[in-house]
Amino acid sequence: MNLIYTEHVLQRMAKRQLRKEWIERAVSHPSRIESDKVDATLEHRLAPVPELANRVLRVIVSKDEPKRVITAHLDRKLKDRI
Repeated sequence: MNLIYTEHVLQRMAKRQLRKEWIERAVSHPSRIESDKVDATLEHRLAPVPELANRVLRVIVSKDEPKRVITAHLDRKLKDRI
């Protein structure tokens, strides 16, 4: 998958110990896609991470191609809900 990682997301990935493979999996095979409430050009891709006891990874990406990964984090509110 052709993704462009912003400096912001690279910093967050290092701080939160998120792997690129998890980001790519969430973007390419999300369990759910949500529109961003503020920016219509962005969407949220959500997917469980089996390596982390199915905690839900939320990845915010641009809708255009190639996708720009803006940020990513584990969503505590959605564990076991996807």
